Amino acid sequence: MADADIIPIGSGGRPGRGSRTTPSAAARALAGNSRKRRTETAEPDSGSTAAAPAGPAKRTKRTKRKASAPAESARLRIEEPTDDRPLDAVPAGGPGVPDFAGFERMVRETLGAEGERRVAEWLAFLRRRLTGEYEVDEFGYDAELTDQVLLSGLRPLAEKWFRVEVRGVENIPADEGALIVANHSGTMPLDGLVTQLIVADHAHRPLRTLAADLVFRTPFVGELARKGGATLASNDDAERLLRQGNLVGVWPEGFKGIGKPFSERYKLQRFGRGGFVSAAMRTGVPIVPCSIVGAEEIYPLVGNIASLARLLGVPYIPVTPFFPLLGPLGLIPLPSKWLIEFGEPIRTDDFPDGAADDPMLVFNVTDQVRETIQQTLYSLLMQRRSVFF
Repeated sequence: MADADIIPIGSGGRPGRGSRTTPSAAARALAGNSRKRRTETAEPDSGSTAAAPAGPAKRTKRTKRKASAPAESARLRIEEPTDDRPLDAVPAGGPGVPDFAGFERMVRETLGAEGERRVAEWLAFLRRRLTGEYEVDEFGYDAELTDQVLLSGLRPLAEKWFRVEVRGVENIPADEGALIVANHSGTMPLDGLVTQLIVADHAHRPLRTLAADLVFRTPFVGELARKGGATLASNDDAERLLRQGNLVGVWPEGFKGIGKPFSERYKLQRFGRGGFVSAAMRTGVPIVPCSIVGAEEIYPLVGNIASLARLLGVPYIPVTPFFPLLGPLGLIPLPSKWLIEFGEPIRTDDFPDGAADDPMLVFNVTDQVRETIQQTLYSLLMQRRSVFF
């Protein structure tokens, strides 16, 4: 049978699975074998001079050209881009791959160079927290968490809300240990946190604080306080920190200072038994008096729910003009004007050996520190124009 007499098998001819217009698989197989035989018979022998039939040869050659055209065109598009864009303008990666270069350009255009630096620092901080690549000292102090999170969140409150003015920063030692002693007030111990921020920003050194045991018994607060640099207010911990060359902050008034009525504002309470003075004497570090004006007015204490305080085991339950009357809104501190002054250091290295064990000498130095802070408070109050300005 000639080539033209091949009939595809389908529903239009013999039984098969094709339609009237589409051949079945069997028909396509027969047609393929027949075209292959036609191609072989159409190729001339090596010694023959006769030309191959024009029809089948042209058909076979056209089919091969159409099949190879898309692959060749794709190869050309990959090797030789047709557009004139620079290489860095072409998005890196393929579908589903993040364009980090585009994200970097967007951050730089939106936030500027300083914003780009801060975003990079935050991303690096998050990576270290997730991978555990950060250090915590023997007291639980996490320097990176304190700088990046705790103090960063407190800074707008101190700079914009309280508008803190700082004086006498030059009295803080630049590279040796010292004991910073300050007055305590304000119902809530925000003055301690603000002092820690001021020392970090102006003296560029961390301030390790001594806190009461109630702080570390409070869930979540105790762990956060340790990570922020606080430790138990004991002579042993204080002396260890001072011998290591740290700046240590202490508020000798304790709860008697922050829990006193508003009518007794800026009147210093008793400074305990002078344990902080003996710690400074044993380590030979200077004592830096610190006076804080402004904290007394953030939560004016006008009452105390003593029965509830005893039931909960806390020193007091404060009543202010806005709390608990306004509920959670009463916890917003009033925007009082703050003044913080660091006085001249009181040296302890010139005392004789065993001076820390002399109760009269310790009492005299304690009283000297207290009177210095009290007189400075009166001076700062005279300089402040008003409570809020």
